Amino acid sequence: MSSVARAEWDLVVWEDPDGVHAGLQGPESRATKAAVPVGADFVGIRVVRGAILPALPGVAMVDRFIPLRVADGRLGLFGERLDLPGFDDAERFVETLVRGGLLVRADLESGAMLSERTRQRRYLSAVGLPLRTVRQIERAADAAVLLRAGGHVAEVAHEAGYFDQPHLARSLRRFIGPSATGLTDSGDGGTLSLLYKTGREETR
Repeated sequence: MSSVARAEWDLVVWEDPDGVHAGLQGPESRATKAAVPVGADFVGIRVVRGAILPALPGVAMVDRFIPLRVADGRLGLFGERLDLPGFDDAERFVETLVRGGLLVRADLESGAMLSERTRQRRYLSAVGLPLRTVRQIERAADAAVLLRAGGHVAEVAHEAGYFDQPHLARSLRRFIGPSATGLTDSGDGGTLSLLYKTGREETR
């Protein structure tokens, strides 16, 4: 599977013939190939951008998978033992993290009294990636969604704000994985991780 670049981090729980496993998948600065175990069932929680684990800064999670201990049907997270989340109770699980102070929301709003350098530093600390990189990831994701919907490469390049088609091609290789041709209906882009049109208002 092609795991596309993203600015958010995930908590993933999966079961395979070897048992139940869990881990934190941090923000990804580039597209990578991810192995998918045969016969595995996954539950994933993608946490909203800017939500952080105080015990694990965002910059420490980028391009990393951090395994978590699972024993007796419970998940170990920073000294706490929690019920494993499922499809039907993911929100309850997140609420438990918030109530316990394990998950907090960083302030990503731009303060009028803050310098641009300070705002950029705060964003990097909370998200783990520079704001410029996050915007590049968002633009590549938007373009990939348009291509998968049947958009013409030249038109998508213009609509997404790229200088030209080679510029688009470089961005897709870095952040998405498959080429523009591979993302069209006639191509074979393979299996992609969660890909959707982004909400740009979150990074302004």
